[in-house]
Formats: sequence, structure tokens, C-alpha cells
Amino acid sequence: MPKLTRKLPSYRLHKSTGNAVVTLAGRDHYLGLHGSEESLSQYKRLISEWTAAGPAASSASVTAACPGNDLRVCELLAAYLDHAKGYYVKDGKPAGETANIKDATRPLQALYGMTPVAEFGPTALKAVRQQLVKAKLSRTVINDRINRINRIRRVFKWGVENELVPANILHGLQAVGALRQGRSEARETGPVRPVPEASVNAILSHVTPQVRAMIELQQLTGMRPNEVTAMRPIDIDRSKPTWIFRPARHKTEHHGIERTIYLGPKAQAIVAPYLLRSAEAFLFSPKEAVKQLRERLKRGNNPPKKRRINPKRVAGHRYTRRSYYRAIARACERAGIEV
Repeated sequence: MPKLTRKLPSYRLHKSTGNAVVTLAGRDHYLGLHGSEESLSQYKRLISEWTAAGPAASSASVTAACPGNDLRVCELLAAYLDHAKGYYVKDGKPAGETANIKDATRPLQALYGMTPVAEFGPTALKAVRQQLVKAKLSRTVINDRINRINRIRRVFKWGVENELVPANILHGLQAVGALRQGRSEARETGPVRPVPEASVNAILSHVTPQVRAMIELQQLTGMRPNEVTAMRPIDIDRSKPTWIFRPARHKTEHHGIERTIYLGPKAQAIVAPYLLRSAEAFLFSPKEAVKQLRERLKRGNNPPKKRRINPKRVAGHRYTRRSYYRAIARACERAGIEV
């Protein structure tokens, strides 16, 4: 008969929060920052108590043997980030809000990760805010993370909703007001100004025709980068003299708001050459841009380099906000314009 063994639960990384975690009798125990001496010491102590409890230990007996079982901030964060991964999703992919939440809650995790939720109050929240001030973040960004968009308080609100956090804790946090202009140490920023037209014109000769078309469309219509990169023939109503572009996806669609962008004669002239494709194909394709570039090189004196069999990066069928940004940034470098 084989010998029965009791495998020790492993010391693991919880990727969302950066904490160390160990699962004992079906319950996750968060140990502090992964790799820290504190977390390793906590792990050894819990394993010793779990081993001493014996193979017949139930969840209740292990919980009783391990002190500090009140929900801690790191445990609340871990639960909320798992929720956010499934909630903030667009087209089957994580939306940008998930990354924003991680950025906003990082100082909360660092300062108060091991603090019981019941002990986290307005003073602690202001200490987290002060940490953001010391990090030289602007006042508006700090307010977004603490107050205006409520990314930190949203964690505790979700905890109250799911009966993980006492309601009085959220009520106390709501008393912390936003930083006022000129009345805090936070860095102030000026208003965002439009890019000088001369700078825009200087890079147009350094980009592909597709990127140039997107830049000129943004100048004429004021549409967002994510909107211009996602244009398709099916989204453009050409039944009237002024065309109407209704993006299939946009920033405020979850509020039930319809986004309408009007395309006049100049914008129509830019778009027209790209409409001769399938209705659901994207107008501006980096794959198409690469193909056109290689054809131009073949006709010139500088033939293109031999293509790799398995390249690490392959041009896609549409530009993303990031690839569009990179194309413009490279053009700025060529034109000698500081980004």
C-alpha cells in the first residue's frame, strides 16, 4: 500500500496585487509583499500551525489556529481586482480601467496591505493621498484616483455591497474631500493645449498614407484616436451630402450615449479612397501600409530586406491607439520634433 503524504501548500504570487498567498483548508491567506521577509516569515508560521493541526484539520480549526483572520486590505484588493477583470471587459478583452485601478491602488497595497479593513479610515486614506503627492503626481490625477473617479473608494464600496466591509468604513472614507487648486502641495498642471499646426504639418511627409489620412481626419473632425483607427465602411452613413460616422465602439457607449461624427467634403475626400473594401474591414490597415511600402522599395533603388520566416511582430489589419501613437512618435523623431 503506498504511503500517504501530506503535501505542503505552496507559497505563491497573487499577480493582481503583488502579494504572497497560501491556501490552507480552502481559504487564501495573504502574507504581504511577495518575496519580502515579512511574507516568508508569515508563511513559515502558518505552515507550522497548519502542520501541527494534523491531517484531519477542518477549515474551521485551521482558521482558529491562524490569528488575524479579520479581512485585510490586501485580501479585499485581491477580491476586487478579480471582480474587475471580469467586469471591465470590452470586446472580450480587459478594458483600460483595470490597469487604472491597479495604478490607483498600488500605494494602498504598499502602505496598508496587511491592515484589517475595519481599521482603515479617513486618516489612512489621506496618508495614501499624501503618498501620491510625494510621487509628484498632479492634483487632478490624485483626485481621480481618490475622489473624482473614486477608484480607491470604489474598492470599499464594492466590499460593502458584497458584505465584506462594514458600511461605516465607506461612510468615513466619503468624508475625505478632493484637493483644491492652490490649497495643497500637489503639483498643478496647465490646460492641455492643441499641437501647433506647423508641427503637425512637419511630420506628414514622414508617415504612411494611412497614418497621414488619420491625422488629417482628426484635425477636421476632432474624433478620438480609438475612433479614427476603428473606422469601417459599414459605420459611415453616406445617404446625405454630409456623411455621418457612428463608431461601433466608443468611450461613452456604456452610458447609453450615441457617438455621431460628421464628415464634410474635405473629410469625405480623405476617406473615399479607403472605402473600396468589404463593409466590415477597417479603413486604415498597417498590413496594407507595409505591403505598399515594400512595393515602393521594389520599384526604387533600395530593395526591401529579405523577410524573416517567423517574425516576432506581424502587421495587423487595423491600427490600435498604441501603434498609431508609435507611428506618430517615430515621425516626430525623423522631423526633429520633441514628443
